[in-house]
Amino acid sequence: MTDSLQGALFVAGSGMRAQGTRIRVIAENIANQNSTADTPGGDPYRRKVVTFQNALDRQLDVDTVRVRRVTEDPSAFKLQFDPNHPAADENGYYKLPNVTGLIETMDMLEAQRTYQANVSVIENTKRMVTTTLDLLR
Repeated sequence: MTDSLQGALFVAGSGMRAQGTRIRVIAENIANQNSTADTPGGDPYRRKVVTFQNALDRQLDVDTVRVRRVTEDPSAFKLQFDPNHPAADENGYYKLPNVTGLIETMDMLEAQRTYQANVSVIENTKRMVTTTLDLLR
C-alpha cells in the first residue's frame, strides 16, 4: 500500500476515534440533563464539552486529530422553583444541569456526520487499494 493511502486510513481512523469520544460525551450529557443534586443547594451534573487538536504523526508525515481534553461547560445552571424538592435550597429553588437537549441533539448529528464522513474515506481508500491490487495481478 502506498504511503499516501496508508496515511489516509490513519487520518480517517483518528477522526473516527475523536468523534467516538465526542459522541460518548454527548450521550453522557443527554443522560444527565434532568439529574439534580444529592443535597439541598448542591450543584447538579455539569455539561461536558470535547475539544480537539491536530497531532502530527511523524512516521507517516500526516496531521491527525485527537481529543485535546474534555472540560466542563462553565455556563450557569437553570433554576427551578419547588420548595418540596429534595435538592431545594432555603428559598425553594433547586438547580438543573446546564444541558440543553436541542443543543446536544444538534452536536450529536454533527458528530455522527463527521464520523460517517471518516467511514466513507476508509471505504473509498479500501476500494482504491483493492483496485490497485487487482490491476497488479
